[in-house]
Amino acid sequence: MCCLSLGISEDHFLCSICLEVLTDPVTTPCGHNFCKTCISTHWNTRTTSRCPICNQVFRTKPQLKVNIMMREIVSQFRRESEQKAAAPREVPCDVCTGTKVKMIQKRREKLKEIRESVRFRKEAADRGKAEGVEVFTALMELVQRSLKELMETMEAQQEAEKTEAEGLIKELEEEIFELMKRSSEVMVHPSSYEGTVLRAVTQLEDTLSDEMIKMKLMLEMKKLQQFAVNVTLDPLTAQSHLVLSDDGKQVYDSDVSKNLPDNKERFSPCVCVLGKQSFSSGRFYFEVQVKGKTDWNFGVVKESINRKGYITATPKNGYWTVILRDGNVYKACEDHPVILHLKCVPEKIGVFVDYEEGVVSFYDVDAAALIYSFTHCCFTHKLHPFFNPSLNYGGKNSAPLIICPVNQSE
Repeated sequence: MCCLSLGISEDHFLCSICLEVLTDPVTTPCGHNFCKTCISTHWNTRTTSRCPICNQVFRTKPQLKVNIMMREIVSQFRRESEQKAAAPREVPCDVCTGTKVKMIQKRREKLKEIRESVRFRKEAADRGKAEGVEVFTALMELVQRSLKELMETMEAQQEAEKTEAEGLIKELEEEIFELMKRSSEVMVHPSSYEGTVLRAVTQLEDTLSDEMIKMKLMLEMKKLQQFAVNVTLDPLTAQSHLVLSDDGKQVYDSDVSKNLPDNKERFSPCVCVLGKQSFSSGRFYFEVQVKGKTDWNFGVVKESINRKGYITATPKNGYWTVILRDGNVYKACEDHPVILHLKCVPEKIGVFVDYEEGVVSFYDVDAAALIYSFTHCCFTHKLHPFFNPSLNYGGKNSAPLIICPVNQSE
């Protein structure tokens, strides 16, 4: 059966790229036909392989082979067209000729619209890429400037504190020197008050020495406080007896169970809660007020700890914490608990973590004294601040654990 008798016209065999009858026709995966040379050249001049008609993008350039059936049909169409051209033919009427011309013109206009649409989309995509790169570059420059300004501010603050400390130390050294000088004069010119004066001088030297040690510890605390982070409590992890403040900074045990969903993040039955924030690198520091409490337990834990059932808080189980029991028994929760002998009762405790160094340290903030350090920890997971205000004990331990703002100017 011939193509012309089926009403198939030349339009069915036109390549949408060159607008000529197909030569070595190939078919794309989306089903459209093109001259093999036309589509290959089209794709070679672009960064993506995209169908010029339907605009479908192919992740990898299709391996195109000549569509043998289409080539035979096109060849048959060419032969029939040539035979028809050689044979005497009737002159078509003006209406028929005009209709065909109009149809061809419409198809060519449609092809032009498609090409324009493809070109417009490509230009829009290119503009979008350029604008994205420009915005990203500007953002990176802003971040770098902000980071530089922050580092300069911190360095200036450190230098000012160092200068202040050095000035105070120098004044104390001068006072000690003056007192030593006076002591020597007393030795050369003894008096009836010689023993009293010498004892007073010795006592003053000890006092000044203690003050210098305390000042050194305060400076060390200030360095740690520069790594302060904003910690808030996560209500999704809080055991059902716990009461959290609206700002997420305080927690205590109410002895009354609330009707809360037993989601996998929530502790049960232990009265514990985690901080929302997690840390997987660098250093961080936060402070907790424990004033008025007889029992507590807090520190940091790994994110994947078991939160159901009764818990043994040890590093082996992912806990690095310090506890208070019965109002005066302090322990570091090592795999074998360590009894801590503190000179004074802390009211505010600072927690410092150096992730890369594997260190978790606890400090008495007011005394600027180290309470305990977990060392040689191997962190390979996210860490969360951990809080256990302990049971209420009929109101004896009703005071809350309070996450305090870190005051670096003290």
